[in-house]
Amino acid sequence: LARYAALVQEAGMVPIIEPEVLMEGNHSADVCYKKTSEIIKKCYEELDLFKIDLKGTILKPNMILPGTNSDQKITSKEIAELTLKCLKESVPSEVFGIAFLSGGQSEIGATKNLNEINKINDTNFNFTFSYGRALQQSALKTWSKSMEDTKNVQKVFDHRAKMNSASTEGKWEEKFEKNFAA
Repeated sequence: LARYAALVQEAGMVPIIEPEVLMEGNHSADVCYKKTSEIIKKCYEELDLFKIDLKGTILKPNMILPGTNSDQKITSKEIAELTLKCLKESVPSEVFGIAFLSGGQSEIGATKNLNEINKINDTNFNFTFSYGRALQQSALKTWSKSMEDTKNVQKVFDHRAKMNSASTEGKWEEKFEKNFAA
């Protein structure tokens, strides 16, 4: 990642640093927290060795979650608190932008978790999303029903984009999801 970042900055672009801990497994949120912290710290050690201008980077991490096969259930508030604590302890303050992976979370779950993070954000970090599945899944499902129904596909995608946009400001509410019908 550090070599990649150096080449990207040398080319005059912004590197997106993506050290991800996968959700697959039966690990606890505590294990995810420890491994994510360890990986992010090591990543920044390497970025320092390559003299990367951290102000000109975007971090793209996972949120702190129990594994997909874990019996542990935690709230969005707990996810937000653990994720924020991890990043405060692991990411240098020069980093401005942090764009989360959805990492296999449901669309609404990823939106809700990002919203909770932004509601309690007491850092200089700007938290946003870089979701694939959690942004596109409903639109793809709608599209698979009828490839000609571009109007509804666009409506569904626009809704997800608006929900995630609201979550970047901590202004998303679950009622916004219930009021939507494709």
